[in-house]
Amino acid sequence: MMIAAKVLYLGDTALDQAASYLAGIMSYYKLTFDYVSSNEKFCNSLLKNDYKAIIISDYPSANFLPVQVETLTDRIRNGLGFLMIGGWESFVGAGGNYNKTLLADCLPVQMSDSDDRMNCSSPCLVIKNQNHSIAKFLPFETNAPAVGGFNKVKTKTGGIEILSARQFKAEYKNSKFSFTELQTSPLLVIGNYGKANVAAFTSDVAPHWVGPLVDWGDTRITAKAQGSAEIEVGNWYVQLFINIVRWVCKEL
Repeated sequence: MMIAAKVLYLGDTALDQAASYLAGIMSYYKLTFDYVSSNEKFCNSLLKNDYKAIIISDYPSANFLPVQVETLTDRIRNGLGFLMIGGWESFVGAGGNYNKTLLADCLPVQMSDSDDRMNCSSPCLVIKNQNHSIAKFLPFETNAPAVGGFNKVKTKTGGIEILSARQFKAEYKNSKFSFTELQTSPLLVIGNYGKANVAAFTSDVAPHWVGPLVDWGDTRITAKAQGSAEIEVGNWYVQLFINIVRWVCKEL
């Protein structure tokens, strides 16, 4: 008997491109998944499968029919875990437009009504706010990582903002660097929608927005999903993302 995949993963261009990162992480931990590329329309047959979670990352909302979004929203309300990862076709972005769908109600963050992309050329460091199981054993305090950009959102009432992204202005004068703290924005927010665990990670899992976070770790991990490109990344980066996925699957 065939064992059903635990996760439905939508987006990140293609399996041999940006999707190699999350696909590699899940394969490394033997978490099974079905994959749909960013240019493929959502197929009704996927709604028949008994997934534990759905992940949407750089997958435009225009790929769904309204009735499919209604069905997914109902499935999430009844316990299907939901994770949205940031990008140009996530949240609002340059073609995500999820603020205009019912899936906006499921997320623990409030989206804007216009382009929400924040590209960071200066340092944007990750802050841990909550000692949650997703981040509990990762060294955010002693080895703070950075990201290169994110979708700007607000945490909804009831949402738990585990990680934030703090932007800095960097100046170099008299042979010294100085840093001025700027705005702080939600990076990882979790919550519940009906019976489901739901989460929003507003930066990306893959370059370019993931930035230096992709190399966060004290050892290197090499991973490769079937049909994808091989990745070599930091072990703490890998642990963070598998923790998020496991949490929305109710396995953490």
